Amino acid sequence: MRVIITGGTGLIGRSLTSSLLDGGHDVIVLSRNPDRASDLLAGARAERWDGRTLQGWGEVVDGSDAIVNLAGENIGGGLWTTERKRRLRESRLDAGRAVVQAIQAVSNKPRILVQASGIGYYGFRGDEKVTEEDAAGDDFLALLSVAWEASTEQVEASGVRRAVIRSGGVLTTKGGALPKMLIPFKLFAGGPLGSGRQWFPWIHISDEVRAIRFLIDNETASGPFNLVAPNPLTNADFGRVIARVMGRPFYMPAPSFALRIGLGQLSSILLEGQRAVPKRLTELGVTFQFPRAEPALEDLLS
Repeated sequence: MRVIITGGTGLIGRSLTSSLLDGGHDVIVLSRNPDRASDLLAGARAERWDGRTLQGWGEVVDGSDAIVNLAGENIGGGLWTTERKRRLRESRLDAGRAVVQAIQAVSNKPRILVQASGIGYYGFRGDEKVTEEDAAGDDFLALLSVAWEASTEQVEASGVRRAVIRSGGVLTTKGGALPKMLIPFKLFAGGPLGSGRQWFPWIHISDEVRAIRFLIDNETASGPFNLVAPNPLTNADFGRVIARVMGRPFYMPAPSFALRIGLGQLSSILLEGQRAVPKRLTELGVTFQFPRAEPALEDLLS
C-alpha cells in the first residue's frame, strides 16, 4: 500500500509514518523541508510541498492507496492573535483545497482520504457526554474544525471514501501537551488548572495510530470519528493520575484568571473541554490498547 501523508513531520504524522513503514508499506511525506523530513522519517520518501498547491507532488497521487491530511499550523504554538487565527485557518483550508485538486486531477484515485480535525469541533459542553452525533459548537476552535473538515468534502463526489478524525489530546512524551503538563509535577508543584472540573478527552499515541490505520483499512468506515479513549477524565482527575504515576504531590492549583491573563483566548484549551467518547469506533469493534489513563501514563513515563 502507498500512503501519502501531509503534515507528516508533526506529532501524529511521525508515529503514523513509523507504523506504516514497519508494516512494509510505502509512505510519501509532503513537507516544506523534504531534507528535514527525510532525516526525521528514515525510510519514507519526502516530496517538497508549499502547503497550498499541487506543484511538485500532484503526480504521486495517481495510483496511491490513501492520503492522510494532517496539515495545519499547530493550535497551541502561540497566542491566538488576529494574525495567528488567520494563519491557523488558512494553513488548513489551503492544504485541504490542494488535496482535493490533486485527487480530482488523477485518473487512479486513492480509495480513502483521512481528514484531520479536532475534538474542539463540539465546543465546550460541560458534563454532557459527546458523541459523533452531536452538532458543532460556535467558538473559535469549533468553527475552525468545521471549516477544516469541509475543506476536503468534495472528494466524496469523486467516489473517494473519507473518514474525519476528531482527535483529543494525544499523549506522547515526544511532543504535544503532555511534556508541558508534566513540568509542574517534576517541580513538585502539580495541581488542577482552574476549577479542575473541565473534561480532558485524551488518547495514547499508539491508539491514535491504530485507529487511523483501522480507518484506512476498513472499507465500511466513513464520516466523523472521535479519536479519544473511552474513559475521559476531568482535568483534576487526570492530574491526580499523573501525580500517582510520578510519585509527586497534587496540591498547587493554577488559577483561571492567571491562565487567562497569560494565555488570552488560548487558555480555553486548558480551562474548558469536552466529555467526548469514541462511539463510532466502538460500534465498529475497535478496541483500545490503553482505555484508561493510568496504564497509558505508566507506559509513556516508565
